[in-house]
Amino acid sequence: MEDHYFGSIPARILNFMNDVEKELWKLGIPAKTRHNEVAPAQFELAPMFEEVNLACDHNMQIMEVLRQVADRHGLVCLLHEKPFAGVNGSGKHNNWSVNYGKTNLLNPGKDPHQNAIFLTTLCAVIYAVDTHADLLRMAVSGAGNDHRLGANEAPPAIISMYLGDQLADVVEQLEKGEAKSSKQGGAMKLGSDILPPLPRDATDRNRTSPFAFTGNKFEFRAPGSSQSCSEPNIILNTIVAEAFDLIADKMEKVSADKFHEELQKLLQKIIKEHKKVIFNGNGYTDEWVAEAEKRGLPNVRTTMEALAALTKKENVALFEKYGVFNLRELESRYEINLEDYHKRIDIEARIAYDMAKSTVLPQVLAAYSKALKTNEMAINQGFPAIDGIAKELGFGLQNLNTALEQMSEAIVGKHEDKLNAMIDLRKVVDKLETVVSDEMWPLPKYREMLFIY
Repeated sequence: MEDHYFGSIPARILNFMNDVEKELWKLGIPAKTRHNEVAPAQFELAPMFEEVNLACDHNMQIMEVLRQVADRHGLVCLLHEKPFAGVNGSGKHNNWSVNYGKTNLLNPGKDPHQNAIFLTTLCAVIYAVDTHADLLRMAVSGAGNDHRLGANEAPPAIISMYLGDQLADVVEQLEKGEAKSSKQGGAMKLGSDILPPLPRDATDRNRTSPFAFTGNKFEFRAPGSSQSCSEPNIILNTIVAEAFDLIADKMEKVSADKFHEELQKLLQKIIKEHKKVIFNGNGYTDEWVAEAEKRGLPNVRTTMEALAALTKKENVALFEKYGVFNLRELESRYEINLEDYHKRIDIEARIAYDMAKSTVLPQVLAAYSKALKTNEMAINQGFPAIDGIAKELGFGLQNLNTALEQMSEAIVGKHEDKLNAMIDLRKVVDKLETVVSDEMWPLPKYREMLFIY
């Protein structure tokens, strides 16, 4: 039941999480939040906001501490994005903002000067996300995340931005130069006290958006639970730096008396050209897929497609311009990520085949044989035939053999064949799990892994 999300953490897990927090505090990692997550046996931990380099390092340490402490408690911490079919996958919410000194540039503020800074920063991010959606999608690619993206509270592979109705309305007013819901009537002009207040609880209502404004920051929800956050943040920092650079180049040539007027024209131009990336609706619907295609937003479904962004000429030029990566470094990342993807798929396929053949198949054979003998004994003793289970096991055994043959062929084939064969094999084994008795089933069953702590 979904309402378990609001319940108390089970005692055994709470003990584990308490120990995790103590270990993290010893390392100087400020972990704070803990609660049940939507999927059974899924829980959340949130470190506090930090400077990005430190936060990325701490995030990697957190994953290691989770695994080590879980082992001490007789648990296993799964960081795979989608370890179970039919339940929510696991991911990271990468909260990102940009500060200048002690000023958060994504804080709307209460005066005209802060309003102008906020709207400029917001438009820079809109420009960056729309222009470089391919790089953001590449930054969250991976074998595990391919299974997760697109359903069950994970954002879709289509990169879009959620601003919330109130902020989207402000952006629309800025584009049109109107101020219908501002503090004072008339045209909406930068440098005037016109931005309406933006309470934080007016945001963060759309869990299907990959990139959502959440009060004074953006939340990039697409990274997978096993991934390092460094690459998404490298991408975010670089593409937003380019957007700031573009705005600065134009505004540095403007005289002080014309500054707000010209800035407003520039922001209006950015909004008109890039507002297609703003979407506040349900990202899971077929209608959004069609609408995104109409808007010209890329829909990159797989890691293989996503990694191609690393070697595009315009992206190479971007990274070289800001001294982040050179061509050779980008090519090496492409090759390494590609190899990592293929190896993971190959390992998963071979393990699936081995488990099904050497662990599941013998027990299904034994269960089928036992069911046939029981049925024969019943008939010999004058009782009605009880062949229902035997038939179900027989058909299951037949399907398992077929799936294993397909898996054997797929292992030496393309990665798409391996993925499809694994899906088919899992469906057959999942069905058999519901037929073979607990005492004969050789692996933990779903309910034992998800509901028994």
